[in-house]
Amino acid sequence: MAMAASRLLWASRAASYLKISIFPRAFSTVLKDLKYADTHEWVKVEGDSATVGITDHAQHHLGDVVYVELPEVGSSVSQGKNFGAVESVKATSDIYSPVSGEVVAVNDGLGDEPGLVNTSPYESGWIIKVKVSDSGELNSLMDDAKYSKFCEEEDSKH
Repeated sequence: MAMAASRLLWASRAASYLKISIFPRAFSTVLKDLKYADTHEWVKVEGDSATVGITDHAQHHLGDVVYVELPEVGSSVSQGKNFGAVESVKATSDIYSPVSGEVVAVNDGLGDEPGLVNTSPYESGWIIKVKVSDSGELNSLMDDAKYSKFCEEEDSKH
């Protein structure tokens, strides 16, 4: 028993010296073919159409989503501007558009099942579809590698 305790103590000291965690951490899912905003929204672009939602990282920090405020179809959204909100058991968080354009569809299924944002943030939990007005805006968004690093750095501050 003393041998196991001394190994654990040694491993803990080695981990501390190397500045690594000996506790397992759960990392959020980040998909490769998407672009990400620093406000934790994702966008999937197909032609001039973009599907927008909140990231797995965001939904994890929010907790169980109980309500999603959606914009009207036909309304305009602008990159970096608020278009709705997600209310969870922990907090209410604004949703910002990663691209500018016209809202061509909203996920009406979130009215009955807002928890889809938690269980399927990149598929069934999408929030709006936008007809993109300026595809150049995509260049200011992060790819999967940059977003993963951004999340790790953000989490290390808390």
